[in-house]
Amino acid sequence: MIRDQETLGQLLALIERFVRERLVPAEERLAEDERVPEEIVAEMKQLGLFGLTIPEEYGGLGLTMEEEILIAIELGKTSPAFRSLIGTNNGIGSAAIVFNGTEEQKRKYLPKYASGEWIGCFCLTEPEAGSDAASLRTTATRDGDRYLLNGTKRYITNAPMAQTFNVMARTDPDIQGARGISSFIVERGAPGLSLGAVDRKMGQAGSLTCDVIFEDCPVPAANIIGGEGEGFITAMKVLDRGRLHISGVAVGIAERLIADALAYAMQRRQFGKPLAEQQLIQAMLADSRTEAYAARCMVLETARKRDASENVTLESSACKLFCAEMVGKVADRAVQIHGGAGYMAEYAVERFYRDVRLLRLYEGTSQIQQLVIARNMMRNA
Repeated sequence: MIRDQETLGQLLALIERFVRERLVPAEERLAEDERVPEEIVAEMKQLGLFGLTIPEEYGGLGLTMEEEILIAIELGKTSPAFRSLIGTNNGIGSAAIVFNGTEEQKRKYLPKYASGEWIGCFCLTEPEAGSDAASLRTTATRDGDRYLLNGTKRYITNAPMAQTFNVMARTDPDIQGARGISSFIVERGAPGLSLGAVDRKMGQAGSLTCDVIFEDCPVPAANIIGGEGEGFITAMKVLDRGRLHISGVAVGIAERLIADALAYAMQRRQFGKPLAEQQLIQAMLADSRTEAYAARCMVLETARKRDASENVTLESSACKLFCAEMVGKVADRAVQIHGGAGYMAEYAVERFYRDVRLLRLYEGTSQIQQLVIARNMMRNA
């Protein structure tokens, strides 16, 4: 639940201005350089954006889920790479420690995440384990007071600049399902840890991903999160929240695309009048606005339920499914409204059209969300 509407309003206004005045003008530079400019990273640190969700006692702002969604919507109104840089510190890179970490782990890592001094990342996906995360092959073998990690993780967001890696690995080879998986904190520079080349992607330039490789990488036993066999359970808790967050980002991107499409349609003239006066253009604008509004409502409602300690696994998957599919349709209509101009790189809609395609894949594909929803329906029947 929102704790202080006035303070939240001030924070939202600050972030809205930062997005409008600093991030949007830097979008083309970001796309060309494929890296968030250092001066903007410094401003993000000053604004506390790396610690939005980290508890206040560890240096963060400790936002509720509803407050986090409202911030995610605002950050969604610019290139996704800006949000992606802070996303792992506020979500999958730190959440496991917040949920299940020891007090020692929290005090060591969370303040560094909150300040932006360190970047954390989440290592679950593998070359042969993506949607079927329970089948992962990375192993962690006990060796005295440490574990030896072996395996490869793939498409790991922020890995190229991360200082810590939250790694899911199989500690019990006799248990093939989720119960054999544990979670570890591995620090950059650990022997046997190496990184692959930065991936070349369809979109989201500036959001860096790469393989993370472990070869007899020693990890102190004290760096296990929540004990052996708790890793997959922790990962699912992380993904529940992450799916809601990405849903909020999708709403923000959709609202940006609608604003850009409307502005273009009002100034571009065809057949002697603005495009916006053409009924078929109006239909596309109206459908996009309706779907984005529905998405905003469902995400905020689910966030409130989560803040009230309700189980929202089904609802968060429903949000992720609807919002990710919705923003893809909105992006397609925005390109259509721009006509030939929408296919040109000088217009932001061309870039966003490619960027949003990823939203239907990460944090669980749309098809995985359908399975989660259906299985929970049957379980609750």
